[in-house]
This record gives sequence, C-alpha cells and structure tokens, in this order.
Amino acid sequence: MSILNWLLLLISALAQDALIQVNAAHKATHKIPRSIYGTFLEPIGNSINNGLWAQIIENPSFEDGLWDAAEVKRKVDANPAFLRPAHISLPLPWEPLKMSQGARYEPRWNDAPNSYRWLMLMALPGSEQTGVRQEVYLPVHRVLEYRGSIYMRHFSGAPSVEISIRRRNRPEEILARGDISLHGSEWARYEFKLVLPPGRLASLEAADFVIAAKDNTRVGLDQVVLWPADAVDGMDPEMVKLSRELKTPIVRYGGNYTSFYHWRDGVGPMDKRVSMTNLAWGMPEYNQFGTDEFLAFCRLIHAEPQIALNLGTGTADEAAAWVRYVDRKWNNGKGGLLWELGNELWGNFQHGYPTEPYIAGKTREFSEAVRKVDAGARLIGTGADADHFEKWNAAQLSNPPGTVDLLSTHFVVGTGRVIRKDADADTIALAAFALPVELERRLRRMQQQIDTTAHRGRVHLAFTEWLFHPRNARSAGFNNMGGAICTGGMLNTLMRTSDIVPVSDMTGLIEFGGIWKKRGRVYGVPAYWAFRMFSTADASMPVEIQTQVEKYDVTQGIDRLPEIGAVPYLDVTAALNDAGDKLTLFCVNRHLNKDIRARVELAGFAGAAAKITTLAASNIYAANDELAPENVLPVETHENLAGQNWTHAFPRSSVTVIEIQRQLN
Repeated sequence: MSILNWLLLLISALAQDALIQVNAAHKATHKIPRSIYGTFLEPIGNSINNGLWAQIIENPSFEDGLWDAAEVKRKVDANPAFLRPAHISLPLPWEPLKMSQGARYEPRWNDAPNSYRWLMLMALPGSEQTGVRQEVYLPVHRVLEYRGSIYMRHFSGAPSVEISIRRRNRPEEILARGDISLHGSEWARYEFKLVLPPGRLASLEAADFVIAAKDNTRVGLDQVVLWPADAVDGMDPEMVKLSRELKTPIVRYGGNYTSFYHWRDGVGPMDKRVSMTNLAWGMPEYNQFGTDEFLAFCRLIHAEPQIALNLGTGTADEAAAWVRYVDRKWNNGKGGLLWELGNELWGNFQHGYPTEPYIAGKTREFSEAVRKVDAGARLIGTGADADHFEKWNAAQLSNPPGTVDLLSTHFVVGTGRVIRKDADADTIALAAFALPVELERRLRRMQQQIDTTAHRGRVHLAFTEWLFHPRNARSAGFNNMGGAICTGGMLNTLMRTSDIVPVSDMTGLIEFGGIWKKRGRVYGVPAYWAFRMFSTADASMPVEIQTQVEKYDVTQGIDRLPEIGAVPYLDVTAALNDAGDKLTLFCVNRHLNKDIRARVELAGFAGAAAKITTLAASNIYAANDELAPENVLPVETHENLAGQNWTHAFPRSSVTVIEIQRQLN
C-alpha cells in the first residue's frame, strides 16, 4: 500500500464516528420468532368504537350513565353545548335539532329493544320538524354512501320519520336524506341508506346525523347505527389495510378492561348486545365488537389471537368456556393459542384484583381449568413490571412446573416524568431514548430469577404491553418522531433478548403507537412506521455484531428507571433471513444533534447493493395527524456497496433499516 493510500484510509477513519463490525458467519443458537412483533388491542379511546369498528354513532341506544364523571366533564369541557340538552332529557352526546323547541323528549326505561332505555321523540304539530342530532365525521374522502338501521315504535301522529345528514349546526341545509314509513304500533327495525352528493361535505368537516319527525308524531327511538358502505365485516377498511401491512403475527386482546370483561356480553345478535360502562376507562362499551368480531379482524390481517382472561371478576369456568368457544371457531378446533391469565393483577386499579399471597393459587386454578378444555393452550401468567418484579414473580414461580409457559411483563411509561428538576427538553428526550437499554438488562435479571426455580428451561417472558407515551407536546412519545426512536430502540432490545422473550405486544395496534383515526381520517404515527420497518423485514437469524460508538449516561432520568449507564448513541442489531441470502441491519441513532458517520465492516457475507429505509424528521417532535397524515414517513434509497466495507451516515434522531442481498458468484 502506498503512503498516499494509507493516509487516505487514516483520514477516512478519523472522519468516522462509529465502527460497525458484522460477522454473518457467527450465528446465534436461536432464531428471532415472529411473535416479538405482536400488537395489542383494547377498547380505550377510539381504538375500537368509532375507530377500527366503523359504526359511527355514539350512544346508539340513548342510555344514561355510560360515561363516568371525569369523562362527562371532559366531553362537556370540549363542547359546552352539551350542557343544555341535558336539561331537556337528552343523553350524551345527542343534541336537539332545534334547541328553541324545548322539552320534546322523554327517556323511558324497560321495554327497550336494546339495553335498558329508549327515547320518546314528540314532534310539534305542523310542518316544522322536531328531532335529535349527533355530530359525526364521515370518511367522505373515500366513500359517499352510508347505511344504517334504527328501531322505532309509532305511538301517534303521522307515521313517518326522516333520517338525514345535515351541515353541522345548520339544520336547514340537508346533504342527504331518507324517509321511513312506520308500520304497526310495536317495535320494529328499519333500514336506511344515505348518499351524499360529491363535493358537498369536505373531508374533516363535521356534519349532523339527524332523526326528525313532524305533524305531531310521537315515536320511540332505540339502537340507531350508521356504517360507511365500504366497511369490511363492520371494520374500517383503511385501518384493516394498515394493520395487515404491519404483518403483526399476533394481536393481544386485553388490557385494564380484562378484569371486569365478561365475554358472553359480546357475542350473539348484535342488536341485542347491551351497552354498559367500560369500568377501566369510564367510557361506553357497546359490545358491538366482541369475540367473533375480534377473530374476524385477526383473519383479515393474517394474525393469531392472543386473549387475556378475566381473573378479576371472572371465574375459572367462565374462562374455560371462552377458550372452548374460541377454539371451536379458530384453526379447525386445534387449539394451542396463547391465553393470558389476567392483566396487571398486581395493581389495585384492577377490578377484583387478587393480592400477592393469593395470586399463585388464582393462576393455578385458571390454568387447570383451561388445560382441561385445551391441553395445548400456551399460558401466560401475570408477571410484574421490570422495575418491581421480584416479590410478585417469586409468588407466581411458587406454582408447580407446567402451570404457565410464560410470565408477562409490561412497561407503559410517561416519557416526560424525570426526577431531575432542572432537566431541559434534550435531557428528557435522551433519558427516554435510553429506557430500552435498561429494560434489556432488567429482562435478563427477570429470566435469571426464573432460572433459579424449578421452571428453569420451561418458562420465559412475554412482554405483552410496551409504550412510551408523552407527557406533553415537548416529550418524546408514541405520537412523534421521538416515539419512533424509542420504538426502534425497543425492537432492537427485543431482537437481542428473543432467546428469553419470545412474545411481545406493542401498545397498541390501533391508537397509541399504531394507527389512528381522527375526524374520519386514518393515519399511522411515526412509531407505527418504525415498527413496520422492523416487522416486515426478512430477518430471523441473529448474527454477531459489535458497534464502537460514543455512549452517554442518564442520571435522575425517567422516574421508573432513572439511572442508566453506557447508552450507545448508535444502536445496531443484525440478522440473516432463513435462506441466508439477505443480511439486515437495524439501526437507531439516538443523537439529537449529530448525524453519525459509521464504517461498516462485513465478514462472512458479500453484498453488492443495499436497500436503505430511513425514518427521520426535522426534529423529534414532528408528528403525523389528520391534517398532515404523511408528515413523517420512511424514505427508501438504494446504494451500491464497495466490497465488504463501506461507510454510511445515519441522520440524527433516526431509524434506519439496511437490507443487503448476498452477491451471487
């Protein structure tokens, strides 16, 4: 080598910030299971109702008491106009067509086609309409036809009711309408169709759904539903599409609602399912999306169900019956699905929680009941979080081997809650980015505890909830690019620990770190796109990798895990596909201000070109929303490789996936 070439190599090395050395010939002894890319679905916010579940009307059966006091306050604070309808006996979130008409409504209990209550609508004499309305957002960017049904009972006056879509707060401007002729004096179900003219209602614009009568008509109203005509088995087609494209292999159906959910409330004829309060979140549970609908969703996106059983207010017989019901409907009755024995039962916020001295017995009771109906069921016992697991997990591990196959752990953390009082935004962000590093260390400790018991070699861990949620708009969290950095770091941790954590479920598939719908517009947050970059990659066999890069320490950081040392600014994992002809690098640059230029040295693998997918933004607070649904998206480029060694610059605060195809001889 000439002195000039040697000097050029030296200058190049000095200009680099990191060295990534990959030896594809040194493979791990285990494969990365697809099940680390599981996701999580729970009825919270609009994740299901008016989210994945495309039915648009809230409180369709005119019930009272579906929202708790805190949620009522939130709704009224957001829309003070809700206060006035309450004075004329209209339930949330229904409003009168014309407030000036006063009290033309009477709630009645019993004799209801659905749930417990129905509403008497009493029209004024003459041609002026009296009615009820509800603010709705319709996905007019993709569909103009809407179909629905309503239960009505005619009492007196003209036997006719009009269903319509009108301009919000402008009752005189009807955009679509249909008349329903009433027959008889008993409850009957009536179907209707509304077709909006093109261009009359803008995307993201609110409208009013209206039920109206005139000429002294008195009519009972109950269970009114409205669907976009393009709904797929009752589900939003855009949400189904984005869910399918994530290629998540399992969907966990669980959460805080698990501890009071009775599965039979969500099966049977939909018109007869009873509306009630979701006790965990103080919001309505209409039970329209139940077991069969969840299984249909799993089929649509090619995922397996993972269901959490009610160990709070439920019984072992009830749980076993649910397992039997699902097994009959899934995979030709073969069974063997993942079942979670409770959710966060260590918390006193869980309804009917067992205390620590009783958790082992409760777990054993339910395990035995499930095994009787499905001997091949894979059972996940409720474990504790990584920052307080020792005593609770020890109690669970006192059960005999075979009671459970996995112990769960969760980590749902507010990324803005730091101990350091004078922490600036950058310090808080770096503390959040470091959390997966410490979680990796804690997971190893959790497995070590298991391996000191009779469960060694038989029980591993299932990370069945994980989420980084922002405290405010200036915190890294699921809704912004900072959350994508956390997600990338977490997935690298899960790949490295897949020998002891074979199952993981990101919170959540719908809302939180996944897919959102606001004002009828569907989009993925940056964390969704980061997750998708990993979950769709063809990479199953970990290979040896070493990264030399600057590190930082966290002190007095996020309150759950405040002390974290030796956090690499550039976090990289590597894996081959099953065929061994593709090598993929998963790279996270945690640095807030610096692009990291890295030299990549490959051994045991030769590739001529790489596909590089990069997720980056102008800053870590950049987000996607209904106004800018594609503000932060991955960008794909292609790069020719100069032999087995080359240099790549990783943008600051970014997630990058590099796929290298083996060079053919």
